[in-house]
Amino acid sequence: MISEKLKELRRQTKMSQEQLAEKLNVSRQAVTKWETNIGIPDIYNLLAISKLFDISLDELLGNESNQKNKKEYLFTSVTEYDIDCPKNFDIAFSGAKQFMLKGYDGEKIRLVLQSNNIVNIQKIFKTKIDDVKNRIDVDINHNEDMTQAKAKESLDISILLPLGYIKKIEVSGNTEYLIIENMIAENLEFSGKISFVNIDGMPEHIELNSDEDLEIICKKLNGRLDINQLSATSRLTIPADTVFVSKIRGIANHIFYQRDNKETADFSACIDSDKTIGNMIELNGIKSELIINSVSDMRA
Repeated sequence: MISEKLKELRRQTKMSQEQLAEKLNVSRQAVTKWETNIGIPDIYNLLAISKLFDISLDELLGNESNQKNKKEYLFTSVTEYDIDCPKNFDIAFSGAKQFMLKGYDGEKIRLVLQSNNIVNIQKIFKTKIDDVKNRIDVDINHNEDMTQAKAKESLDISILLPLGYIKKIEVSGNTEYLIIENMIAENLEFSGKISFVNIDGMPEHIELNSDEDLEIICKKLNGRLDINQLSATSRLTIPADTVFVSKIRGIANHIFYQRDNKETADFSACIDSDKTIGNMIELNGIKSELIINSVSDMRA
């Protein structure tokens, strides 16, 4: 988690909260909130932190693929199920601190539940998998000994789907961090409460249905991204020189643009241009705002 990683980095460099706050040009109270997991740094501060400590955003967010850098958990529950042909996946969970969806080379769906605080994780959480024709339903439920609030504080869920066996994916749940990695699919739709989204390898079409204010990092826009919200203000960060078309639908929605966190004019491609544009960003809903921020250094 960001709170743990930030605290570790600050202590390794023998820096006080006041000194870190000064270097980031924020208040000490802001650093305290980040380290105690009360608040989350916005993308501007995440990028500043990664540059200050010379680490990638993946490492800062605890999503490092290198095995030696992976976070170790005290308690783990693993469920696997063989896949015999391409399927649509319908995944539902009530709450988690982090939810990761990752594509990998294999023939099984692999569900990994991890925590440092939930001792009887295998007994408390039950994973039900129903294989019905061309669809697989996955439900992750907990018993009466676990509250949704505690699950959202202490549970990390990772679901690995076999590349070559994925058609469409629908996910519903509540989580602070949504991570999408190495995912190849026709469509991926997430509905629920989320705060931070990290996309590293996106399917052809992603739909995010959430009325929360979102911080979205998309390391490479490679398809269509729909953001559907009600009275929310969100920020999408993409690499510099990304070519895309933006669309606004719904009622009283607005898109604003930034380059390296500074306001600028609309730099999206003209939809009537002769050049074929495969990338699209669309804002849907009512009374919502989206800031599209083009960043020259995402520490990829």
